[in-house]
Amino acid sequence: MASCKARIEAEYEAIEKILSSLPLSTALPKISALELAGVAALLHNFYNGIENIIKQVFQAKNMPIPQGQSWHQELLLTAIRSNIVSQAIGEELKRFLAFRHFFSHAYALDLYPYKMEPLVADVLSTFEKFKIDINKTSF
Repeated sequence: MASCKARIEAEYEAIEKILSSLPLSTALPKISALELAGVAALLHNFYNGIENIIKQVFQAKNMPIPQGQSWHQELLLTAIRSNIVSQAIGEELKRFLAFRHFFSHAYALDLYPYKMEPLVADVLSTFEKFKIDINKTSF
């Protein structure tokens, strides 16, 4: 079985593929509704990858993974409280968590470029800061 570090590295690679597929945030107003839905799916996938990494750390630390309707939110809050991610990066990730929730429950026609632009603009720096926090974690 692969080590926790190897599984996290595999998630990093998958997220990097996602990020390389994203257009510049300034291009969002010019793309079609179908393309915008694709960008939204990539942002959703980005946050899923973040959650997968946090779950790997929880498992390595023998921490229970939250259950129930609000498990996504509780996972992030517990990661912050447990110093797996810093408060600052946790606040950044909350924006992506909120978008993940919105995307999971909305119609593609409810997507607006001006609401997604800040996420697309910040996703790479958020990911880099997240990796720094995770790589500081001992497990």
